[in-house]
Amino acid sequence: MRAPGYYDADHEAFRSSFREFCAREVVPRQPGWDKAGLVDHEVWLAAGRQGFLVPAADEAYGGLGIHDLRYEQVMMEELAAVHESGFGLPLHNGIVAPYLIHAGTRNQKRRYLTRAVTGESVLAIAITEPEAGSDAAALRTRAVDAGDHWVLDGAKTFISNGITADLVVVAARTDPDRRHGIGLFLVETETPGFTRGRKLDKLGLRTQDTAELFFDGCRVPKENVLGNPAEGFAHVVRLFAQERLVVAMSAVAGAQVALRDTLAYVQERQAFGRPLAAFQDTRFRLAQMRTEIDVAQAYVDQCVLAANTGALDAASAAQAKLFATEMLGRVVDDCVQMHGGYGYMWEYPICRAYADARVQRIYAGTSEIMKDIISRAMLDTPSGAR
Repeated sequence: MRAPGYYDADHEAFRSSFREFCAREVVPRQPGWDKAGLVDHEVWLAAGRQGFLVPAADEAYGGLGIHDLRYEQVMMEELAAVHESGFGLPLHNGIVAPYLIHAGTRNQKRRYLTRAVTGESVLAIAITEPEAGSDAAALRTRAVDAGDHWVLDGAKTFISNGITADLVVVAARTDPDRRHGIGLFLVETETPGFTRGRKLDKLGLRTQDTAELFFDGCRVPKENVLGNPAEGFAHVVRLFAQERLVVAMSAVAGAQVALRDTLAYVQERQAFGRPLAAFQDTRFRLAQMRTEIDVAQAYVDQCVLAANTGALDAASAAQAKLFATEMLGRVVDDCVQMHGGYGYMWEYPICRAYADARVQRIYAGTSEIMKDIISRAMLDTPSGAR
């Protein structure tokens, strides 16, 4: 159960509009996306025309100037409701665009943010590397100052929107003598020296295009550096909190839908002459899931409101991601169990939800990294208090 008044009339009107968008533009395309293994570009343009892309962008750049993550939350809930996990709108809006919004110059925003708002430019962020994993400070991709431009060399992996992206925010080492000497570069995917590798064959999120990216003498103009080229790590750290909250928001939305679908299934499915819902074990599992989801929802919503006021700290975001994603894993596992053999069939949404859920405990920082962040915050605070 969500706290009364969390969403106001404007949020609900926005929900109604986005729900209609999903019914009109997303659901009819899903069979084609499943076959192709990625989302087509037309849906991005359609979302841009309807004002659903980067609503936080200022009106000067085509956005709505709405700095309220509840609007992103509404869209994640509605995408989850139609079992859509491939359309990388939450990544585009809530994870990558904030780098442009908070660190971009007026010229960079005019050139790139406006196209992200219209859907003409799909965004991706490239931090993760084959050897670095969750340690953003250990990346090896290099950026060398060559006068009027930078030259990037290196490789990135597990990059969401990697195949369809038109603009990639790339983290690269600018100072080999400083662990945190990292810059952020705006790389257009038509830039010479930039190439995409293979579309990675994943367990879940099958239509979310995830790719390897390569930089071989990739020349990036000086005007495409986000902020100070030696201080990009500070932006990464600052925006990691919101990234992890976005993942937590998605995890709770996914758990809510998994429970919704399973509740309907156990009331219809018969075993030994009565509905599965008539068995005590089923009812106890449902009660446990309902409780865990509601607890996660309450905490994530609290973090969303804190983020809206600029008060979300790294430890709270880590707690939200840790609890919500681990909870999602437990919920989808129980839901598959209650579906029996049908839960293992790809045609059933719960099977796909089970596959999709596993990565949420890995990307944007593993659960182990989240525990490290939380414990360090506790040890740095007297008596572990907030």
